[in-house]
Amino acid sequence: MTSEPPVIHRVSSLELAVAPFTWPFAVARRADILAHFALKLREKPALWNGRVLLGRNPVFAVGRFSASYFETDFASFLAWRDWGFPDTGVFNGFGMGALRCADGAFVLGEMGPHTANAGRIYFPSGTPDLGDISDGAVDIAGSVVRELEEETGLVPGDYDIDPDWHCVYTGAAAALIRILRVDMPGEALRARIEANLASQRRPELSAIHLVRGTADLSPAMPDFVTAFIAAQFASQP
Repeated sequence: MTSEPPVIHRVSSLELAVAPFTWPFAVARRADILAHFALKLREKPALWNGRVLLGRNPVFAVGRFSASYFETDFASFLAWRDWGFPDTGVFNGFGMGALRCADGAFVLGEMGPHTANAGRIYFPSGTPDLGDISDGAVDIAGSVVRELEEETGLVPGDYDIDPDWHCVYTGAAAALIRILRVDMPGEALRARIEANLASQRRPELSAIHLVRGTADLSPAMPDFVTAFIAAQFASQP
């Protein structure tokens, strides 16, 4: 399976229930999955085989996105991703905080060399884990706030949150993007985030990038990121 061309759905609510599910792919390919993770661990010793949440049964309705999430290990997720998403019934549904500055610039981070997505450039985000479950559902809004603070040092009060979600769906992924507006120019925000990264022992991000137009898009950005940004600039008068 390869990812589909991105389709953007704008919704106001997310209904992401967590339910027990035994993932046939993770069971049938167990030995191969563990061998693959052992290889990746030798390349990047900082990887951790923790528990993550993946999605099934995505439904877009008027103003709403719903899906069922289940728990699996990071090794299974990584193998599924690296092997080209062989199980088409599963998707990676994660939140992203699209930082947008007062001068219109978007702020994105480049993942550090020790991470599983080294060199990729996108908005602060992360595959949901068990800490993102609240009242039996995945709290994507909370996940965005947490990932943003971990990666950039920004906390609620540093930004205003747009009410709607821009769900960029590619089949294998559902990037649930919310615009976070920061009342400062792009260069100033980049400097602030860089100062925070300099204070961390092992920051997740290795560089901060500003995007002021489609000319600033990079092949290192996933399709769901470039599709979202292009749509945002296209909608401007």
